[in-house]
Amino acid sequence: MPVESGSSAAARQAKQKRKSHSLSIRRTNSTEQERAGAGMQRDMLEAQDSKLPLSLRNNLLDLFGQIEREFENLYIENIELRREIETLNERLAAEGQTIDGSDLSKGPMKAKASHSTSQLSQKLKTTYKASTSKIVSSFKATTARAVCQLVREYVGHRDGIWDLSVTRTQPVVLGTASADHSAMLWSIETGKCLLKYVGHAGSVNSIKFHPTEQMALTASGDQTAHIWRYMVQLPAPQPVADISQAPCEEDVDFSDKDEADGDGEGPSESPTIRVPSTTLKSHQGVVIAADWLVGGKQVVTASWDRAANLYDVETSELVHSLTGHDQELTHCCTHPTQRLVVTSSRDTTFRLWDFRDPSIHSVNVFQGHTDTVTSAVFTVGDNVVSGSDDRTVKVWDLKNMRSPIATIRTDSAVNRISVSVNQRIIALPHDNRQVRLFDMSGVRLARLPRSNRQGHRRMVCCSAWSEENPTCNLFSCGFDRQAIGWNINIPALLQEK
Repeated sequence: MPVESGSSAAARQAKQKRKSHSLSIRRTNSTEQERAGAGMQRDMLEAQDSKLPLSLRNNLLDLFGQIEREFENLYIENIELRREIETLNERLAAEGQTIDGSDLSKGPMKAKASHSTSQLSQKLKTTYKASTSKIVSSFKATTARAVCQLVREYVGHRDGIWDLSVTRTQPVVLGTASADHSAMLWSIETGKCLLKYVGHAGSVNSIKFHPTEQMALTASGDQTAHIWRYMVQLPAPQPVADISQAPCEEDVDFSDKDEADGDGEGPSESPTIRVPSTTLKSHQGVVIAADWLVGGKQVVTASWDRAANLYDVETSELVHSLTGHDQELTHCCTHPTQRLVVTSSRDTTFRLWDFRDPSIHSVNVFQGHTDTVTSAVFTVGDNVVSGSDDRTVKVWDLKNMRSPIATIRTDSAVNRISVSVNQRIIALPHDNRQVRLFDMSGVRLARLPRSNRQGHRRMVCCSAWSEENPTCNLFSCGFDRQAIGWNINIPALLQEK
């Protein structure tokens, strides 16, 4: 005996359901049938081979289900109207008058039917407009896609890279901070290591450059922060190999092989600095981050001892100890033009410290996340962007920080984020090896390509923008021991969307 397939049986049951309505239909029974039918249709939809994303397909199915329920309600009302017509015909039969059920052109029956029909028409029209506008908007976003090109890979560290930064003065170089106890300066154009700093006795957790001078600030697991001067000479630029040029949404992950697992050969010919010009040592725990205040005369450090310290660069003396966090600090950042500092912590909060008035040092606590705040950074305007292990990124207005003005929800923990100065684009490095780009309104613009041939193969720890470099305008680093330079081209249509 032949056996019906699942799809044919489901189709037959759906067909029988549409024919099973009678005068005894009740809305409660209809609701149960709708739920069963919706579940069956959803299973059929998931089993089909479609090019549409599953979320979009489910959204369409829900919208069509709403339309079907409206028509079903109209069908039930039509049956009830016909029953009333038959009852009325029986009463009028003695007088020789009847009302044809197919002609509702007279009396209150027409008004009732017209009112019901107009309500349904308006509701369907509203639902249709709302649903189609969302679908059309999503399709418009794909017509002008961002293009992301992997330009250069910077390989030489022997352990994961925690942080990276780009100099703000000439010559423009890339700096990386690694768990291998070293920091390196790289030629952006050639990928060659220009200088290596090995003055720390522990993991180097962050690196930041002085705003006007050739000085670097590094924070380390040896409970200190170092300031050291550098002089580099850029090599002649080499032609850039077209490693990849693909729309940013491509994500073909063929393999999880970690090609950087081997002990890659370090840069043996590059100069090495072993002694800092200044050592800052007042912390009782790992110094996880450090940054220069505007003007470069003071620096701030963040530590696992739950405090952030403000130092004078010239004297190396501790100016202020910023306490109040309940758990270890994870990051600190300074405002580019004002004496403001923001610190992040594992206590799910970030704090804004105001040093603009020398006599008053105010602090504001913000509790917008449910897990560790991995970083919070300033933008050129009056915004703060915070990222967290709760898989969200939130955009705040400094003038009114009671609640975020935008929230970005992702599928993985977010690490040290960065914001483009010119284009105001947020780069999100994730634990799941992805890097995603969003605008300040929370609209997703792109995702950097990643496969077994390119991109990061382990957790991406940090991202940094370089506005002035025409070749590489975004950098990322991770625990696959490499930094990557990207060329990001975001069409104006996507930014205005």
